Amino acid sequence: MPANLTFQTLKAAVQAGEIDTVMVALVDMQGRLMGKRFHAAHFIENPDETHCCNYLLATDIEMNTVQGYQATGWAAGYGDYVMKPDLSTLRRLPWAPGTAFCMVDLYDHHTHELIPHAPRSVLRSQIARAEAMGYTPMMATELEFFLFAQGYKDLFDNGYAGLVPTARYNVDYALTGTAADEPVMRALRNGLYGAGIPVENSKGEAEAGQHEINAKYSDALDTADMHVLIKAATKEIAQAHGQSATFMAKYRHGRAGSSSHVHQSLFRDGANAFHDPNAEHGMSDLMRHYLAGQLAHAEALTYFLAPYVNSYKRFVTGLFAPTKAIWSIDNRTAGFRVCGDGTRGVRVECRIGGADLNPYLACAALLAAGLDGVERKLGLEPQFSGDAYAAEAARQIPKTLGDAARALDGSAMLRAAFGDRVIDHYLRAAEWELEEQNRVVTDWELARGYERA
Repeated sequence: MPANLTFQTLKAAVQAGEIDTVMVALVDMQGRLMGKRFHAAHFIENPDETHCCNYLLATDIEMNTVQGYQATGWAAGYGDYVMKPDLSTLRRLPWAPGTAFCMVDLYDHHTHELIPHAPRSVLRSQIARAEAMGYTPMMATELEFFLFAQGYKDLFDNGYAGLVPTARYNVDYALTGTAADEPVMRALRNGLYGAGIPVENSKGEAEAGQHEINAKYSDALDTADMHVLIKAATKEIAQAHGQSATFMAKYRHGRAGSSSHVHQSLFRDGANAFHDPNAEHGMSDLMRHYLAGQLAHAEALTYFLAPYVNSYKRFVTGLFAPTKAIWSIDNRTAGFRVCGDGTRGVRVECRIGGADLNPYLACAALLAAGLDGVERKLGLEPQFSGDAYAAEAARQIPKTLGDAARALDGSAMLRAAFGDRVIDHYLRAAEWELEEQNRVVTDWELARGYERA
């Protein structure tokens, strides 16, 4: 679905003095918005392109210039990428007065081709693959996060000690328990809606201070674009209220983690091609092949659903994060849940991803695996019934980032779908994350060993 500004309506708003700033943003490897703020008068005169340093797709979460990437480095001088605005994504940002926003795609300055490892490019390639088969990938992400009473600067300055959630108890679906957070959540819902993001609802989640927000089902690229804007808006609006939000997969052991479930289906001619009213559970053969592909490649695609060391702390028994890559009908203990069985809305929900995932990469990897199942007409294994946590023989989700990286490295399917250089690029990101973990002394180690070692 289009955003809420055309280039002509943007020009009119600038001339009327309603908009004076245009943010242009790429999405980095971590799923964050990076870019520039233009004076709106300059943007409407020069909307075609701008430039950025290519290190933006070769840094870690701390913005360190990590070496070992083929695409760039000190030896290559850290040159430029071309940022081309996608004017179909122009929208107002109500939480940023006088500001419009536009996503960009990244191109090579010399070849004029899309940068293959840019997250938006990775997803575009898999969407094109689906479209060549006659399908439109439709998706939605459910985003969970925690709200805290302290602002980002205070927490940073205090070493993130003494985190105080805005609620003191589990507020799952609790209307009274989440009422105190309505200044932030109402501003978030209304701000996103005013930005052309069709928010459906927000709700309390299954932990103290935890919330979920959901936007309408849409095409895969639009879903990823909305996802990154929802995260940015949540942080900015919380900050404006003196609070903070985190999308870490697991901010503390003993607490529930935050997920980003990904709902998926393939449409043809405007209708859900996953639905067959005459089939068991309403699941068409196409849906069964698609889901079988995701199960077959579940280990290999996990890195794109859980990209950090911390991501794997979420996969624990009994806290609604899955530990088994199996499928089931409406069963929240399974890694893949079939929702809406027997209806026109039947779809696959992947429950493996955490709120820290990059939506472009996650959606692309899921789509690649599903399309592989469709192309090879893979048969779907019998559904699992019961408590998946207790199913010791069931297919496991990788337990560590290292396990997931090894599975990714060895995936012929993802290497064929994304290209070797793209896979090797993200493997380097995984290696660096592990190298950083291995060199850092943690508070847990200090408390455990300071006196007793």
